[in-house]
Amino acid sequence: MIQFSLKNSLLSLISRKRISNINNIINNPIKSQSNVFKSLIREGIKTKYGEEYSFNKIYDYNSFKKNVPLRNYEELEPYIKRARNNEKNVLWPGYVKFFAKSSGTANNKSKFIPITKESLKNCHFKAGKDMLSFYANNFPNTNVYKGKGLMLGGSMLNSKNAINITGDLSAILLDQFPFWVSFHRVPDLDTALMKEWEEKLNKIATQSVKENITNITGVPSWMLILLKRVVKISGKKNISEVWPNLELYMHGGVNFAPYKAQFEELITSKKMNYLEAYNASEGFFGIQDENKSKGILLLLNSGIFYEFIQLSNYREGKRDAIDLTKVKLKIDYVIIITTNGGLWRYIVGDVVQFTTVYPFRIKIVGRTKSCINSFGEELMVHNSDAAIIKSCKKNNCSIADYTVAPLFLENNCGGHQWFIEFITKPKDFKLFVEDIDIELKKLNSDYESKRYKNLILKFPEIIVLENNEFYNWMKENNRLGGQFKIPRLSENRKIANRLLLIKRSFQQ
Repeated sequence: MIQFSLKNSLLSLISRKRISNINNIINNPIKSQSNVFKSLIREGIKTKYGEEYSFNKIYDYNSFKKNVPLRNYEELEPYIKRARNNEKNVLWPGYVKFFAKSSGTANNKSKFIPITKESLKNCHFKAGKDMLSFYANNFPNTNVYKGKGLMLGGSMLNSKNAINITGDLSAILLDQFPFWVSFHRVPDLDTALMKEWEEKLNKIATQSVKENITNITGVPSWMLILLKRVVKISGKKNISEVWPNLELYMHGGVNFAPYKAQFEELITSKKMNYLEAYNASEGFFGIQDENKSKGILLLLNSGIFYEFIQLSNYREGKRDAIDLTKVKLKIDYVIIITTNGGLWRYIVGDVVQFTTVYPFRIKIVGRTKSCINSFGEELMVHNSDAAIIKSCKKNNCSIADYTVAPLFLENNCGGHQWFIEFITKPKDFKLFVEDIDIELKKLNSDYESKRYKNLILKFPEIIVLENNEFYNWMKENNRLGGQFKIPRLSENRKIANRLLLIKRSFQQ
């Protein structure tokens, strides 16, 4: 116990001291981005991609935009394939050993995002240290280092004897953590990297139930499943009885608000804190830097150079990007990144708004392809999330997950079909959906106009899922665990129709 107390005091002090360096970057954001830009171009000159696009003639941001094209994954994929075939100096100097497997492209293929030594050390690991520094700064009396951290990650997909190693980003990070991090982490590495998700969850729950867990990390939907298993195995009433010293949950990947009520029901401790991060396979972009968040602070000195395109322009095919010096508040922007992982002017697919400038903080409001605009309603994820949260609160219910798809009806009419798995059901389903509809009208004028007198959009329809249909859909699509999650909004009915078939199979 003395060893853990000493470690807690030492690491808390180191974390707080790190804040002075972070504040210097926050106070000089444009200079920090300029330094990152110059460093990336210097490395890019050494690559075959840099030769192809004349990086030696790039002197400033304007020449960078002129020489280097914007790319989505499909357009960059031929270069990534060359790097995966062990070709040297393709997108980044040297060989690339790791590739993070991700999903979400338009044609539903897997993406393989290059993870270089530089992006591991100077982006992902560096940002992780910054995250803990913010926490120690905001909570100077923290005891988070007195126990162990439970990290729920994905799996490795091939042998370490292969030319390169492929796996979920979280699995790669777990595998490459320094030994001293792994020593204070649960579960053991073999369990953490297991592919079989059911067995893995049971093993993690069994290993962790008797540990002194002070912090947990993972995607909310999967973390909830694990925590419920821990409670069941322990025989306790809630997680706070199992781990009385638990004080921090670090999360990201999805909007946390729809899940928060479930976490508060499982973790009753008043000392519990929640810290949000914006971490993706492509890079660690931002951290919640304040206890009462005004948004996610963009990390401007972690090997990523940022550009932005206004969403309305992007949808019209206009591709003139801007840097941080020209961004404005409350505008929807498509985020473009250039990284020390070898992604050059890469379209991530996320849509963000700036909540503050100087310092630059953002909130994620959706995806470029995660919306429903089948009838001109322009429904975005932040609309649907906000509406279902409001309705749940008003109707005293809670959800596990949801997805929405368009319904195509006769006479050019349509509607939205909501698939919802409840934790606690509303007493009146019709009133629950009415409240969602009312809130969407308040939030989205396009939706409101299309709902006028039911002329274009009919009243929303709800499909209640009661037999783990989401889990079964993810299982048959090889999306169990890791960073996978249910798509919130879809322009087509592919997911919706499959969920209906799964639901019917349980009714037969």
